[in-house]
Amino acid sequence: MISIKTPRLQLIPLDHSLLRTWAEQGRDALEIQLGLQHNTWEIEAFFQEETQMALLDFWLPMTKKFPFDFIWYTNWEIILTEKSCSIGGIGLAGLPNDQGSTEIGYCLDKKFRGHGYASEALQYLIEWASQDQDLQYLVAETPIENLASQSVLTKNGFIQTGQKILQQPEGMEVFTWKRPIQS
Repeated sequence: MISIKTPRLQLIPLDHSLLRTWAEQGRDALEIQLGLQHNTWEIEAFFQEETQMALLDFWLPMTKKFPFDFIWYTNWEIILTEKSCSIGGIGLAGLPNDQGSTEIGYCLDKKFRGHGYASEALQYLIEWASQDQDLQYLVAETPIENLASQSVLTKNGFIQTGQKILQQPEGMEVFTWKRPIQS
């Protein structure tokens, strides 16, 4: 199984089969299949909805369509090594496009926020993704009121590039971010 190990974490990309387990049997069954201790994620309703939508509308179809490049189209479980449990997810929006970019996003269980885990996971996924010579920069979006997430991006070299309003959920204002990748 592919994974990225950091000083405190392990990032595990979910292949199509593992995503199907999650979608059809729930996170408890996924945790069992991965050999993890149980941890019910405590996340805001927006992130619950966004994660469910990503699972059904993006991760499942894209990992089926791109089985050899699934790691660019899936959720990577963020595993806290010392507790052997999943504390969140992180992922990319696919292989770099013609302009050399892809989006990155993450979500962390409320119980584990404020300890640098999101920054650590982001740092190591950026290092992994940077090995692709076609990747020129990463983009991200954060709600304007999410100062913690903005700090995670800033610590990892992202620069705020603008502001826009997302249609879903209704009228959510976000900052846009960009991080150049050094060749």
